[in-house]
Amino acid sequence: MSLFNKVFASIGIGSATVDTKLEKDVFVPGEEIRGIVQIKGGKLEQLIDDIYLNLHTNYLRESDDKKHIVKGDIERFRLTQSVTIGANETKEIPFVIRVPFDTPISIGRTKVWVETGLDIKNAVDPSDKDYINVVPNRLMKGVLDTIAELGFRLREADCEELPYRKRRRLPFAQEFEFVAVSGSFRGKLDELEVIFFPQSDEQMDLALQIDRKARGLGGFLAEALEMDETNIHLSIHSSDLPILKSKLESIIRQYS
Repeated sequence: MSLFNKVFASIGIGSATVDTKLEKDVFVPGEEIRGIVQIKGGKLEQLIDDIYLNLHTNYLRESDDKKHIVKGDIERFRLTQSVTIGANETKEIPFVIRVPFDTPISIGRTKVWVETGLDIKNAVDPSDKDYINVVPNRLMKGVLDTIAELGFRLREADCEELPYRKRRRLPFAQEFEFVAVSGSFRGKLDELEVIFFPQSDEQMDLALQIDRKARGLGGFLAEALEMDETNIHLSIHSSDLPILKSKLESIIRQYS
């Protein structure tokens, strides 16, 4: 019977299982995630070589002029190693991990999840997937609210692969695409693209791409050559929040 159990466990039948339980499911970047990993033993004793949590999202990667959705690693957390789980035994391992500041927010098609995995030699590695809702922190919300006050509406938000020269810690970034639907910028811009590069709760870098609307033959030529786009990089601190509207409005107006 033991031999049959080992064979079945090797293909995932009667093997250990894992279930992660989070204290809550809504977080801001930089916040701690607390929970427990519950491991239930199968029909025989097994040695678990490693227990880890991965924070994942999906992003768009362009290849051969086509865009593909791939799984992106935001962070990997190793909880413990070399744990023996007995037959029908239950173990609970508490954990505290932190959501990295550059984690994308859960908006549009962007999803973020915690994936728990057990590394078990000579067996199918069990895993568990728990979606979380990542919401903007105070600084991000300030920027998004300000852009809305200036008459822009969010059209799309996706994580996309970055060129090597523009990468930071991650090979991708979340891009917010806005269109001017009211206010003084309506009819002047094709779109406004925004990328957050948070450094902490109090500071982040901001990348803006201001895409001017074509006007006349020269404008259409510039658009065809992508000369109508201006890329701006600036740093935003929490102390800038009271003057954020005038600061962003001035920059956008200068290049629109």
